[in-house]
Amino acid sequence: MQSRFCVRTSGPGLYEITGDAARWVAGAGRPEGLCTLFLRHTSASLLIQENADPDVRRDLDAFFRRLVPHADDPRMDYLTHRCEGPDDMPAHIKAALLPVSLSIPVVDGRLALGTWQGIYLFEHRDTPHHREIIAHLGG
Repeated sequence: MQSRFCVRTSGPGLYEITGDAARWVAGAGRPEGLCTLFLRHTSASLLIQENADPDVRRDLDAFFRRLVPHADDPRMDYLTHRCEGPDDMPAHIKAALLPVSLSIPVVDGRLALGTWQGIYLFEHRDTPHHREIIAHLGG
C-alpha cells in the first residue's frame, strides 16, 4: 500500500509530520508491517527526533546552520555550485548528512515510535517549498 504526503514549508526548520503518517497507517488496516517514508528531494531530510521540547528542534537547526553555513560565508568559499542561491549547496550537504528515508515498524496498527519520538521533515532551504513524501506500508 502506498500514499503521498505533501508538506508545505515556510523556510528552514523541522516540520512535524507524525500525525499525517500515523493517520495513514491507522487507515491502512494492517496490524503489523513496516512503514517506509521516502522524501523525493535533495535539499531537505527526514528525521525521527524528540517531539516534547521545541528547544530540541531549534537547537538542531542552529547546529546544522553552524556546521554548514550559507555559501556566502567566507568559510564556504570552496563551493562551486552557487547558481541557485547561497542556501542551495549547503542544503544539499545537510541532506547528504541526514536521512531522506525512514523505516518505522507498525505494531497493532500504529507506528511503533517511542514516547517522545516524532517524525519530522527538516527543511534546509530559505524559501517556502512543497515537499513530497512517498509512504509505503509493507507486510
